[in-house]
Amino acid sequence: MRKLQFLFMFMLLSLMTSMSFGQEKRDDFYPTEIWKDTKGDTINAHGGGFMYHKGTYYWYGELKRGTTWLVPGQNWECYRVNAGGVSCYSSKDLVNWKKEGVVLPANKTDQNHDLHYSKVLERPKVIYNEKTKKFVMWLHIDSQDYSAARVGIAVSDKPTGPFKYIQSIKPNGLDSRDMTVFKDDEKSAYLIYSSEWNKNLHISKLTDDYQNVSGKDIIALPRMSREAPAMFKHKNRYYLITSLTTGWDPNMALVAHADSIMGKWNPGYNPCKGEKADLTFTGQSTFVLPIEGKPGKYIFMADVWKKTNLQDSRYIWLPLEFKNDSVEISWKKSWSLTK
Repeated sequence: MRKLQFLFMFMLLSLMTSMSFGQEKRDDFYPTEIWKDTKGDTINAHGGGFMYHKGTYYWYGELKRGTTWLVPGQNWECYRVNAGGVSCYSSKDLVNWKKEGVVLPANKTDQNHDLHYSKVLERPKVIYNEKTKKFVMWLHIDSQDYSAARVGIAVSDKPTGPFKYIQSIKPNGLDSRDMTVFKDDEKSAYLIYSSEWNKNLHISKLTDDYQNVSGKDIIALPRMSREAPAMFKHKNRYYLITSLTTGWDPNMALVAHADSIMGKWNPGYNPCKGEKADLTFTGQSTFVLPIEGKPGKYIFMADVWKKTNLQDSRYIWLPLEFKNDSVEISWKKSWSLTK
């Protein structure tokens, strides 16, 4: 009897230890490692966008789950998983993330719907509109072979959704693939998107409700074949980190800058320093996040794509710093916001 009691207590203690480990608070970032949420499950939010609202950070990303397959008939490695929709996580400290669920689900019944699981739903970004009190999501909408090249818009009354899908558009009549959105200090918002088969990178001002393009559009980086845009602002100057176009394979990041968001952009240099800096540490840019309450402090965020097993893709977050007015992103195996 005592042996049975001892065995039961040992099993119970092991279970409690396992549960507490899964919910253990973290302090450090570990780029390229598997990241867990507060319940111990792997975080699944790729091509992410981030928003700070009323004391909480929100992380929106592609839910990549299931078998990776190769779209037939393409002249490049067009690997895909069936679209899973947009997932959301929340955090107070940027390190420990609570799963909020799928806030924009894929459509499972209508093959003609933009959000059908057979299509492409990528790079979701959310901004808040103070006038309408709506959270507005923009994301890349595409066909299996990436020929549709559209951008989708969805809205919600809450940061955790559910988001109501409105429509997809070709901004200013142009194709749109990799994209992001940026909200300026005076509340104007902009869509930044790769167009003309990624040849040109455009910036388009959004309407006041953030739910369409206004018609004001520039080519920020003409004939430079850039994608994966991530925009941020530092001391009244605007910065764009982009990648080259090599499919799922990593390449060199480049940073451009401008004194006016709709003005002249100066293409620049590789900001990465350290091992595999010429390959963006094997990642691809997705966002640059200002740290709330710490002016001049930013996190560079990137995805490490596992092209033949996309659900195992990882995340790289690194401190982005300014040295002699130049952007620097240095490789670290681990780091902390508090150290």
